[in-house]
Amino acid sequence: MRLLQRGDDGNFSLREYHGENAPPFAILSHTWGKDHDEVSFKDLTEDTYKSELGYQKLTFCADRAAYDGLQFF
Repeated sequence: MRLLQRGDDGNFSLREYHGENAPPFAILSHTWGKDHDEVSFKDLTEDTYKSELGYQKLTFCADRAAYDGLQFF
């Protein structure tokens, strides 16, 4: 599974885990907006995600996960 993590620099990165090695994480719904507004896997891997409307959702989720003591979502 791939999980998002926000680094100390504020940028998001994907971390891949297999089997039961995954750390605790929050779940983010990825269908709140229109498909073209959401941050995609391609946006994350090409580092273009900050230009998408869905970027605000990622920052909200990262903030909430951190508030709940979680690094990953």
